[in-house]
Amino acid sequence: MYFLSPQKKERKSLAQPQKPLKPHQLEAAPQRRAPLNNARRRTNSPGSIHPTAMEKALVERLEAAVARLEAAASGASLSSAPRDLGDAPAASDPVIVAYDEFVAGAFGRLNAAAEKIGGKVLEATNVLAEAFAVAKDLLVQAKQLQKPASMADGQDFFKPLNAAIAKAATMTEGRRPDYFNHMKSVADSLSALAWVAFLGKDCGMSFPTAHVEESWQMAEFYNNKVLVEYRNKDADHVEWAKALKELYMPGLRDYVKKYYPLGPVWGAAGSAPVIQPKAAAPTPKAPAVKGPPPPAPPSAPLFSTEKSPKPSQPKQGMSAVFQEISGGKAVTSGLRKVTDDMKTKNRADRSGVVNSAAAAAPPPTKTSRAGSFAFKSAPPKLELQMGRKWVVENQVGKKDLAIDDCDSRQSVYVYGCKDSVLQVNGKVNNITVDKCTKFGIVFKDVVAAFEVVNCSGVEVQCQGTAPTISIDNSSGCQLYLSKDSLGASITSAKSSEMNVLVPSGVTDGDWVEHALPQQYIHSFKDGQFTTSPVSHSGA
Repeated sequence: MYFLSPQKKERKSLAQPQKPLKPHQLEAAPQRRAPLNNARRRTNSPGSIHPTAMEKALVERLEAAVARLEAAASGASLSSAPRDLGDAPAASDPVIVAYDEFVAGAFGRLNAAAEKIGGKVLEATNVLAEAFAVAKDLLVQAKQLQKPASMADGQDFFKPLNAAIAKAATMTEGRRPDYFNHMKSVADSLSALAWVAFLGKDCGMSFPTAHVEESWQMAEFYNNKVLVEYRNKDADHVEWAKALKELYMPGLRDYVKKYYPLGPVWGAAGSAPVIQPKAAAPTPKAPAVKGPPPPAPPSAPLFSTEKSPKPSQPKQGMSAVFQEISGGKAVTSGLRKVTDDMKTKNRADRSGVVNSAAAAAPPPTKTSRAGSFAFKSAPPKLELQMGRKWVVENQVGKKDLAIDDCDSRQSVYVYGCKDSVLQVNGKVNNITVDKCTKFGIVFKDVVAAFEVVNCSGVEVQCQGTAPTISIDNSSGCQLYLSKDSLGASITSAKSSEMNVLVPSGVTDGDWVEHALPQQYIHSFKDGQFTTSPVSHSGA
């Protein structure tokens, strides 16, 4: 009887399924298979493979082929589902992995401090985390899409990042909320994420690394205010401000400098283009119903390239004259001919006196900066809110305003007051005077800072101590300091007519006035700029 070799028998059993044996062959079956089983036991050659192992290898190859087909099918719909682009390679991309590690490390410290503070600070931190997650999605999607030819072509691609930045900006609008400096730091710093829209040196932006540094400089002004305000009061706020700075400097700056010094990496020329979504069909107008006024229009997107529309009204005055001259028309066609009776030598009245009817209208009076601050007709307030904040609002012509029952944990906020005087009898945490005109305030001691913002004609007298005094966007500020407050640090920005009066050391009751400079000279010497105030000296 002829027997097949073990290797040929195994290949044949895999190629063709064995037929079931008939009843008269069942008794002989064990005798036929015994030599093969013995042969399998004796065969130990390197080329022999057990059938179960070979089947397992075949199944694995089939599964790998199906996975490749599914990946190719999902890649065909790049434009319809952009957020699913590159999800598989993103997990193994070292650049994206480095981004995740950088964000996780920076936000771990920032979120820990924000959760301790809570409230608006935690909300602003969550918005910041959402914006960084959107930036990561854009980096992943960019590798599968063609590079836009211009900023206008990629405007819809960057729309999610625009929305995240606008969401942070809306938190700072309206009346100044609590923790305003925290939210302003977050809103101004998010413009650093616009580096993902860098399309080349001709796109109107700085290079990514320089753009991150410039954007943080705008936000650092308010971040420093947080550090100064809570330096000796609450360590959680100080930790939050330091963590926010490390997120950008050096965190985001070093990451961009290492992996994306020339902007995001886009796909090859044959990749799917950035698809502009079709405009939605206009919905039918509903019948007019009286209700609350509509919300204010959204702010302009960060990556908008549209120019502002030209006014439809015709130009007037000298602008119309120059426009007509530059148009190339016959500019003298509309002029009247000077007759003999119009000539000066033929006039009977040659005195040169101009008639009152023909006199020119007087020039408009120059409005002061105080007129630019509009006061709303709101009810006046002087109350303690939630036991932590004194609010003084819309007080007009009140010379006897006073806050007596206060402590060092409370703050004072003065808004929209005119021709009034407020006296704070006690030690408070901080005092802010916002949008006030011809307003006077007298206070004793301040733990953190005293601020004057958007005011005109304000007089401030400090009878005790104040470590920091800030004057921002104000004009006509008279500041009286006591002997105990001479060590105060005074910061001014966009302000004019600032005078500081200090007590005289010779006689009691006399004051010596010092003017704070508002003009400066910047000179480039020895490789750097030096700044000095302008001094006016007579001959």
